[in-house]
Amino acid sequence: MLRPILATLTRHRLTVLLLVLQVAFTCAIVCNVAFMIVQRTALMRLPSGLAEDELVAIESIDLAEPGQPLARHEADLAALRAIPGVSAAAAVDALPFGRGEWGNGIATAPGGEAMLTAAAFDGTPGERAALGLKLVEGRDFLPGEYLPLDSAHGWSGIDRVPAAIVTRALAARLFPGQGALGRTVYPGDGPVRIVGVVEHLLRPRPRERDGNEYAMLFPMLPDDAQVIYVLRTAPAQRERVLARAAEVLAALDHDRILRRPTTFAQMREAYFRRDRTMIGLLLAAAGGLLLVTALGIAGLASFWVQQRRRTIGVRRALGATRGDILRYFQAENFLIVGFGIALGAVLCYALNALLMLHYELPRLPPPYLPAGAALLWLLGQGAVLGPALRAAAVPPVAAIRDGAR
Repeated sequence: MLRPILATLTRHRLTVLLLVLQVAFTCAIVCNVAFMIVQRTALMRLPSGLAEDELVAIESIDLAEPGQPLARHEADLAALRAIPGVSAAAAVDALPFGRGEWGNGIATAPGGEAMLTAAAFDGTPGERAALGLKLVEGRDFLPGEYLPLDSAHGWSGIDRVPAAIVTRALAARLFPGQGALGRTVYPGDGPVRIVGVVEHLLRPRPRERDGNEYAMLFPMLPDDAQVIYVLRTAPAQRERVLARAAEVLAALDHDRILRRPTTFAQMREAYFRRDRTMIGLLLAAAGGLLLVTALGIAGLASFWVQQRRRTIGVRRALGATRGDILRYFQAENFLIVGFGIALGAVLCYALNALLMLHYELPRLPPPYLPAGAALLWLLGQGAVLGPALRAAAVPPVAAIRDGAR
């Protein structure tokens, strides 16, 4: 069967070439689009490590002299904790899915080269409990481990901080196959002992590649004029607590700006809003490409059926069954789509290389191309089935008579 199929295809080189190119470009684009959708969906589903359904947050920007926000945290937090329904509260410098992020290069030996960069989180005492971080090893910070109120915090205090709590992912990366608890790391010039390990904690701005859970908590206070107050409450009371928190903070000090009062669930939703839009557009683009390809295959098959009615009639008269005619068109389509997939494989990885270069997308995993090829073959067989069935149903005498006109 292969020889007559190839002979027929060589007589329609341009038409076959256009269809092969269409299948190739569809294969390359659909495989990469599917990979991008899976990547984005996986990113959107990453666990933050926080008690998301119980948290509300509000940003406070102090307009007073620099340094005064450190002394004001306790008064603010005392008032916030007094709000009915608030089980815990803390002032932090960053949150997952927030806007600000700072990190440190982490070395495991004094003066050694940094192995990686980890996001740093500062917060007032009780930060871990307020955020709902699950401690899987070790302990929380002791009161004496926090840097004194009148000393430098943040970047300026990193060389003097005595302890840190790390994520399980970071611990496994720094000390593979070993326990991280009690080990010493160097986020700055001075040694920092790991006193606890939490199950999950996303960096403020998770990205496509690995390392989204490389994060550390330090016993330092947020030292910027902008601070985030986080309150933990029952899910049903979040809106009420959030509104009351804004009123309390405004009443305590008029010399500040309060903005972005939000629940943590709303914060996650807002952070990934563009990603959801992008996924919708990618799905529409991939679906459109597949539809156009299917219509092209079906249209070409219908055209060829009309062109070959006499040939079909002769073959039927010589003993070919309906099944033989049907298999002929399906085999022909399988071969054309196969040529397109072979070319599409090259284009697929070329497109992936461009995406890796310009958009930091990881390398396309091997299973995507076979899956895309199988989808296109099934699509091709489905598209050609209707015209092939019509060809197989034509009576031999009618086909010969119509072809002789």
